[in-house]
Amino acid sequence: MVTRSYSNLLELATGESPPPSFDQLNRRIPRVVDIMSNLDNDYPYDLSAVSPSSASPKDRVIIVANQLPIRVHRKLDNKGWTFDWVEDSLLLQLKDGLGEDDVEVIYVGCLQEEIHLNEQEEVSQILLETFKCVPTFLPPELFSRFYHGFCKQQLWPLFHYMLPLSPDLGGRFDRSLWQAYVSVNKIFADKILEVINPEDDFVWVHDYHLMVLPTFLRKRFNRVKLGFFLHSPFPSSEIYKTLPVREELLRALLNSDLIGFHTFDYARHFLSCCSRMLGLSYESKRGYICLEYYGRTVSIKILAVGIHMGQLQSVLSLSETEKKVAELKSRFCDRGRVMMLGVDDMDIFKGISLKLLAMEQFLIQHPEWRGKVVLVQIANPARGRGRDVQEVQTETYTTVKRINETFGQPGYEPVILIDKPLPFFEKIAYYVVAECCLVTAVRDGMNLIPYEYIISRQGNEKLDKVLELDSSNKKRSMLVVSEFIGCSPSLSGAIRVNPWNIDAVAEAMDCAIEMAEPEKQLRHEKHYRYVSTHDVGYWAHSFLQDLERACKDHGRRRCWGIGFGLGFRVVALDQSFRKLSIEHIVSAYRRTKKRAILFDYDGTLMPQASIDKSPSSNSIEILNKLCRDENNVVFLVSARSRKTLDSWFSPCENLGLAAEHGYFMRLKRNAEWETHGPVADCSWKQIAEPVMKLYTETTDGSTIEDKETSLVWSYEDSDPDFGSCQAKELLDHLESVLANEPVSVKSGQTIVEVKPQGVSKGLVAERLLSSMQERGMLPDFVLCIGDDRSDEDMFEVIMNSISGPSLSPTAEIFACTVGRKPSRAKYYLDDTVEIVRLMQGLASVSEEAALSS
Repeated sequence: MVTRSYSNLLELATGESPPPSFDQLNRRIPRVVDIMSNLDNDYPYDLSAVSPSSASPKDRVIIVANQLPIRVHRKLDNKGWTFDWVEDSLLLQLKDGLGEDDVEVIYVGCLQEEIHLNEQEEVSQILLETFKCVPTFLPPELFSRFYHGFCKQQLWPLFHYMLPLSPDLGGRFDRSLWQAYVSVNKIFADKILEVINPEDDFVWVHDYHLMVLPTFLRKRFNRVKLGFFLHSPFPSSEIYKTLPVREELLRALLNSDLIGFHTFDYARHFLSCCSRMLGLSYESKRGYICLEYYGRTVSIKILAVGIHMGQLQSVLSLSETEKKVAELKSRFCDRGRVMMLGVDDMDIFKGISLKLLAMEQFLIQHPEWRGKVVLVQIANPARGRGRDVQEVQTETYTTVKRINETFGQPGYEPVILIDKPLPFFEKIAYYVVAECCLVTAVRDGMNLIPYEYIISRQGNEKLDKVLELDSSNKKRSMLVVSEFIGCSPSLSGAIRVNPWNIDAVAEAMDCAIEMAEPEKQLRHEKHYRYVSTHDVGYWAHSFLQDLERACKDHGRRRCWGIGFGLGFRVVALDQSFRKLSIEHIVSAYRRTKKRAILFDYDGTLMPQASIDKSPSSNSIEILNKLCRDENNVVFLVSARSRKTLDSWFSPCENLGLAAEHGYFMRLKRNAEWETHGPVADCSWKQIAEPVMKLYTETTDGSTIEDKETSLVWSYEDSDPDFGSCQAKELLDHLESVLANEPVSVKSGQTIVEVKPQGVSKGLVAERLLSSMQERGMLPDFVLCIGDDRSDEDMFEVIMNSISGPSLSPTAEIFACTVGRKPSRAKYYLDDTVEIVRLMQGLASVSEEAALSS
């Protein structure tokens, strides 16, 4: 299904039209739910309009990944295809872990084989009916640019910390490959649209191949229940920010409801990127990490994936496994040799060559193990292709040859390299026999090899007999793992190493072999408890449970889409929170006669990012027009000092000013400043200022502003992460040392402020309304605009005054915050530009009224 809006989004995002064969690729397959094709996605989509599904009442999850867990074979007669499941695919194991009785799973992804256009519809029909799979067919040239191009040459190296410093290292950014990436994500989205029931289904997208897919789905269905899990590392912000399309990918991921990572480090790096590049901050709510993004709450999940216990145990029980274990036992154990095992893909990040160098160093430093220790290195075929793979292969073969020639003996090779694909049961047999498993990747998203090794070493009764172990013998295993792989944090009993430190890895090999048996047994027991309880089913259930929790408020929010291309996002607001219509407020302004107007300054009339904070001549002119209207009482409420405000707004004769959050107030330019609150005793500054100076000295870019009644520490120009961390420490420090002083310590937008107790902007609103009431001017129009936490006090007073004695019974109230965020205000405007436009509109009405009179 190709809608006009979708085509526009693709063109805007990529700068090119969809591929010529797009319509052919998008042939329909039988739908599970028929989506109404006449809905125009340029307008908010109301999910209540979709008819309830007549499908099974159990939950349904659409699993989306680059490849389907399906193996494809051409029939012997060359007419048609046969299909079967890929048993070791994580996606299939995930389905088994969820249980078919509880959850129905539908897969969307590509096939490993190219299917001719004439056969695609038939293949689609078979896969949907037999396997509940929806194949995504891509032209070979497009797939190559998408997968081997952008995914493997640009995203994958960068996410593994390889910068494209030269064309040979990862490849420079190529916009045509990026356009292919977006095009493929768009095709995936169209396939999902053919089977999704947007009101009920959960969509779970996997890995970096489909990072912009959430934007396409969110644009079509604003309330889609969407989770994303990244199976690769997420690099630090210093690495990630080198990507030219960094913001597009971040914003696309934020169109998900739940984003999953294997480790806290990966999540921390992602959150840091959101902070530094998008200005978003996160918070922890009852143990859940969340980001607020245009009114939507995006949750962060940190949980490492597990293995399929049932599948692994069934392979351990195979007779083929027993035979292979017996063969390996006679080849190694019976000859008094200790086997160490490595199982890695043949790529640059798995550290095979570093492991071999460590083995060489081990044999040099520990000659007593020559002829006794064998390293079996199983090298799986690389998933990518290119010069880097060839270089790894060449270096591996050369190093193996050198070690064997140097330390080999008749009938003994210290390194055995297996570089051909092995059946899964053979790998398991190697795990069973190996005394130690070495996983020394220089960077890896998760790596389940150590988990498989632990379960294999636990074995079963049949394998115990083959290995001649009696039931009283406790199982043992030893792991040497890299600090830079995702499973490392969960394996506290492993010997963790820096794979680049060859000597340290060599010593770890010796330690693993020499360690006392009781210690090996305790480490194995600890690992086995964790791995057996945190399997793939536990991981899948936990993710979907959190996804359901993250989506529970969808129905209670008003949603609509804004933005173009990959900048599209959904605004989600409470039913009572809406954008302030300038036409609506101007109309109310025209028909009212007694008006109270309160404005904040920084972040409201003046953008926070401005370096010159003084008001423009245009702002002064607008304020003067509003103040000259006899029906208006206009107040500017700020945290700034009265000296600064007096200087900036001296041209505004009738403008009321409130300085330092309302501690000082004056109704007009020629009026005296009034003090509201007790006489300020600022002796506390002698305590607070040295503390603030300490944090200023240690936080580059921070400053202190000393006002008459308050002190402000600002970290606006500091590193956002460090500044925020220091602000929390300073807040806690000041609250401690000022506990007995008559002051309050508050945090705001990039500031920490100490001010007298009881002083707030709410006092200004109360004073204004009461003074108008004393003069017999019951306001029938109230406008209050602000952007910070301190402005919430004004909103609260204004809203609580409704139906009170200080307002006209027919008063129209407009409490408005800047930006979409939780607020006591009922309205919002996006930015200072819209606020100035609003003020200009109101000023024009006052000017017209003055001319007509």
